[in-house]
Amino acid sequence: MTLQIPATSSQYWAFRGGLDQVSPPLSQSPGLCRSATNVEVGLDGGLVTLTGYEAFDGRPKPSDAVYYLLPATMTDSYSNGDTLTGTTSGATAVIIGAVQDEYFVVTKLVGNFTTEVLNISGSPVATSTGAESVSSAATPALNATYLNLAADLYRDDIGEVPGSGSVLGVWKYAGASYAIRNNAGGTAAVMHVATSSGWTAVALGREIAFTSGGTTEIAAGDTITGATSSATAVITKVILVSGSWAGGDAAGRLFFASQTGTFQAENLNVGASTNLATIAGDSTAITLAPSGRYEFANNNFGGTAGMTKMYGVSGVHRGFEFDGTTFVLIDTGMSPDTPQHVKAHKNHLFYNFDGSVQHSGIGTPYSWTVVTGASEIAVGDYCTGFLLQPGGTSVGTLVIYTRNATWVLYGNNSSDWNLVPFNPDAGAIEWSQQYVNQGIALDDRGITLLATSQNFGNFASADVSTAVKPFINTHRSNAVASCVVREKNQYRLFFQNGAALYVTFIGNKVAGLMPVALSHSPYCVCSLEADTGAEEVFFGATDGFVYQMERGTSHNGEPISWSAELAFNHFKSPRQLKTFRKAVIEVSGAGYAQFSMGSNIGYGKSEYPQSTAESITTNLSSAQWDSFVWDQFYWDGQTLIPAEADLDGTAENISLIFSGSSDEYAPITLNGAIVDFTTRRQLR
Repeated sequence: MTLQIPATSSQYWAFRGGLDQVSPPLSQSPGLCRSATNVEVGLDGGLVTLTGYEAFDGRPKPSDAVYYLLPATMTDSYSNGDTLTGTTSGATAVIIGAVQDEYFVVTKLVGNFTTEVLNISGSPVATSTGAESVSSAATPALNATYLNLAADLYRDDIGEVPGSGSVLGVWKYAGASYAIRNNAGGTAAVMHVATSSGWTAVALGREIAFTSGGTTEIAAGDTITGATSSATAVITKVILVSGSWAGGDAAGRLFFASQTGTFQAENLNVGASTNLATIAGDSTAITLAPSGRYEFANNNFGGTAGMTKMYGVSGVHRGFEFDGTTFVLIDTGMSPDTPQHVKAHKNHLFYNFDGSVQHSGIGTPYSWTVVTGASEIAVGDYCTGFLLQPGGTSVGTLVIYTRNATWVLYGNNSSDWNLVPFNPDAGAIEWSQQYVNQGIALDDRGITLLATSQNFGNFASADVSTAVKPFINTHRSNAVASCVVREKNQYRLFFQNGAALYVTFIGNKVAGLMPVALSHSPYCVCSLEADTGAEEVFFGATDGFVYQMERGTSHNGEPISWSAELAFNHFKSPRQLKTFRKAVIEVSGAGYAQFSMGSNIGYGKSEYPQSTAESITTNLSSAQWDSFVWDQFYWDGQTLIPAEADLDGTAENISLIFSGSSDEYAPITLNGAIVDFTTRRQLR
């Protein structure tokens, strides 16, 4: 009698769909994750470990740092952080590592070394035996380590936004990056701009109200002189609030950077032209009230190239316009004049004051009178934000979210506005609204899409975050910010204490949702295109720093710990035992990396022992005695030939587990797996 050995089967499955915290195990697709952190769903599928973020202040970025190997024979002591100086070349560089009598690892190179004596603070410590070479480590592992050491040194140079408390707003305009934070005493907020030497306070200038004394116009560039005081100032901006110069009844405000002397109640002259305007007293310095939460919009109300300006609100003082030089406060006539959200739509500037939505005149962001086309729209509930929604070829709409309802404003101006209740029973939590192929926001029932809300109303099926309902329920009340990442077709929702949810879209459909744990807590976020066309994502944090996302390999120097436990795969036979033989994991990446792979079989039950009994200890919610870890895998290059690992154990299903923790490895993508197994008997 011939003993028949059961044939070995091989099955491949792709890792698709993100996290599923609610479906029963038998209902879950094997490509889903039953647990995950710091892994996102890729545009082409797969599980992608996070790209890092790093502190930013305008100085050289840590992720751009490079290292050099300088061959040398050491003759005296040295330490990391010391600066080497070539006695012949005059070149300098900072030590970040060394191999005794072989080479220094250096960065911040200025000039080029030759064969020469190397000094530290004027004392010889080594002799170089040749010129430095860039990024020339002997192994991929060393290359990753040295790049990380260089990044750490540059990271030490970057400072927080000066002041106290959280960063209240962060934005990008005309190629410059701005951040707002309370001053050290918490008595006012201060705007800063990122420069090559770090964050620098922006002088906001001064303003003074006037009424006209004649028909001659005061214009930007004019030097005004007080008729009595002889105080002077060069005008940078003139805002008309009412009347006209030609009519002799112009009234408004003058803005300027500084003044000489002290103005008083008097007439103003410009050169030989006298009594052009009348003022009631001295100018006042423009200051920002402390705290608040800043929201911004860039828009061109002038209609010609080069006239785009930045508009902002904070909820604690007047809205403003800024062109990189002149800061202009905008009066709406409201009391208090403290708009909370801002959006430019159909050549109007839109604000809200609680449940009152108001907009400026057409093309006149400074004018809020009915005469110029301004108007008010009541929405009956606290407005939590605006969202521009594309319409047809000529019909764009403004979505107005309140806390408990969603409205859509059709039309072009106050003569034909049509406010339509889009969903009277579902609104949005503040700061959660974004546009990713369609409108998306967080509401009490979860994350909803505009189209979905219209089709299904206020039912659970309008929620596209059902799969992560436990996560949403835990964090919903702590939502603080959101953004889009265009290159990844992704919506990101941020919560207090550094938690986040990354939602990836493929077309108009959600490809998967994944929870993220950041090492720093965002307070405000912005995502805009730089002048080069590249996308830049920044968040202002509660620790006073601004961080740039999608940069580097760490959470600003902290390791990124990640894990993904896949759903149990029964290979279409949930009651059939299988002896698992081998796993082949399809992995791709862009550089050297290390990670661990393991498994649970038979739902992790102890009745299915395995020959290898090692625990997964990297960031898993619980370790089981019958889990095992395969040897770590190492690779370099753009793509990995599938990695193989032996399996051992018999059960009805298997869950693959992946994990890692590093501050120096580039992201990897886990695309799918092939598992070899032998079919055994039916479960009884």
